[in-house]
Amino acid sequence: MDLEARKIEFVQEFLKLQSEEAISRLEEILRKERKFIEKRKFKPMTQDQLNKRIEQSESDFQNNRFKSSSELLAKYK
Repeated sequence: MDLEARKIEFVQEFLKLQSEEAISRLEEILRKERKFIEKRKFKPMTQDQLNKRIEQSESDFQNNRFKSSSELLAKYK
């Protein structure tokens, strides 16, 4: 059985569930799986990448390419 067929079968069985407790447990498993997947996607910067970002930020600041915190706050009010 391929992945798509398994998903369809799972959803069909899920829709038959009448137990709120079972649904809550499955929701919790899904939340944990999403968090696990997100953690795996995270890749920390290398020291070189960090230094390049710092240099770019400093250059942006020196060349007046930035917004003040009050400008940012005003944008979201």
